[in-house]
Amino acid sequence: MAGEPMSCDCFVSLPPGSLDNHVIFGKNSDRPRDEVQEVVHYLSTSHPPGTMLECTHIQIPQFEYTHAVILSKPAWMWGAEMGANDRGVCIGNEAVWTREAVIPGDALLGMDLVRLGLERGDSAWAALTVITGLLERHGQGGQSREDSEPLSYHNTFLLVDRNEAWVLETAGRLWVARKISEGVTNISNQLTIGTEISAEHPELRSVARAQGWWDGVGKFNFSQVFGLEKQPVRMELAKKRYKGGAELLKQHDGSVTAEVMMSILRDKPSGICMDSGGFCTTGSMVSILPRDASLPCIHFFTATPDPSRSIFKPYIFSEDYTPVLQVVSPHFGPVREQPRSQVDRRHDLYKAHQEALNTMKTDPDKGLAIYGILRNLESQCLSEISAMLSGEIPGDELGNLFFDCVDTEIKFYQ
Repeated sequence: MAGEPMSCDCFVSLPPGSLDNHVIFGKNSDRPRDEVQEVVHYLSTSHPPGTMLECTHIQIPQFEYTHAVILSKPAWMWGAEMGANDRGVCIGNEAVWTREAVIPGDALLGMDLVRLGLERGDSAWAALTVITGLLERHGQGGQSREDSEPLSYHNTFLLVDRNEAWVLETAGRLWVARKISEGVTNISNQLTIGTEISAEHPELRSVARAQGWWDGVGKFNFSQVFGLEKQPVRMELAKKRYKGGAELLKQHDGSVTAEVMMSILRDKPSGICMDSGGFCTTGSMVSILPRDASLPCIHFFTATPDPSRSIFKPYIFSEDYTPVLQVVSPHFGPVREQPRSQVDRRHDLYKAHQEALNTMKTDPDKGLAIYGILRNLESQCLSEISAMLSGEIPGDELGNLFFDCVDTEIKFYQ
């Protein structure tokens, strides 16, 4: 089955796990191989009362005010695989399968919930309450890939801000959450919350008892109660990646930086940098969230597949931000009106990157030389960001760094 290797991985390091009193977030988005992921910026906006919002498959009432966001998203859908808002919140999601059946029909995708949490939440906890409230009102599910092969699932989320992180795991409209205040944590395509529950749906345990999944005796262990008795192949693969990711984090516990997080996302032996069958890592993100609120948050995106052959480019929320149209895909209207899989969604950087990968196959020396130069560019950006965060250079000089890096990358490919 082509959809079987579905996967993703999210990571967070909070002090003392990371250096310089920064919170470090990272995510690989593993999706169908030919799916294009774009990086888009939306301004903060006020909305008139009664406005309806068109999500990927359904409409819901719009919020009165939405925060500015930067998103890495499959170009065909409304929602996002990962992203950040101007309040210093980052969110990523992973697919999970539980005893609670995925209800057929259209609902909110997990990716819709990621974007909604970022647009409406000014902290990790606020975003969590946004997502859980929407889950209870609208449910989750619907077709999660653009082609006709069915793929629908429930979700687990990692929500992070400058002070803390939350793991949110769901089963239909039910949910459970664990707060993380320090150290390193990762999630993959499996349930990880056991008895260490910080918050939960008020009917979670009564539903588990009514279904005969829990006898009500002893401590309630969410992953045991809601986990599938017979794990599909994709879940076994997720266990391997989850363990590999935890080991990589542990190796760097106490010294995690953005550069370390990028190296983890590029790790192929663990399966975290995925290239298997019909799926691969189609986009990657790393964020630095300083505990010092006077310092800006920095969000790095590849906007291209396979982080081991891509470079991370830094984005900083700025009032004089220049739109980067080279990483925005052509728009073809609402999903329900599109001729699925019959449109070219490639943006300019994606096209140039794919041509460069072909060059690496036909002329390895030239391809490696280009990639080496671009990795040096990435290192220079990391050095500039470090200097800015330590007060050596002003941050207002870096507001258009993402535009400059994308423009430079395309020119090198040409």
